[in-house]
Amino acid sequence: MSQAVLSTLSPDWPCQVKAPGTHDWERTATRWLRDLLPARYAGYSTLTRNPVLLARHVQLQLQHEMRAVRVALQTSRVELPPLGVAETVIETSIRMYAVELEQLNRLARGVRLIGDALTAGSVPSPRRR
Repeated sequence: MSQAVLSTLSPDWPCQVKAPGTHDWERTATRWLRDLLPARYAGYSTLTRNPVLLARHVQLQLQHEMRAVRVALQTSRVELPPLGVAETVIETSIRMYAVELEQLNRLARGVRLIGDALTAGSVPSPRRR
């Protein structure tokens, strides 16, 4: 990969994915995206053979994960004490949820970048009349 390509990639571009336009970049993007989904999705060839669809599905999956983590974060102090969870465990879980939310946001930015690059490469050029 040339230095020019490296310098134009966003810091949110996943390091496991080659730069768009380089040899085999779509394969590395597909592998990275597939790894973000629960294992049960690996059997759906419709997803694994269509990188744009895969990127869209991963975006949706991450959005739902972020919602779940936000709910857990927002309700921990109220819902965990009645369950007998110790205060120290509650505080540790809140920190864990905050870190996880940051990571999910970072992953979502990377997925958006990859989805945009895949879409740009798959959009047919307009027909000339």
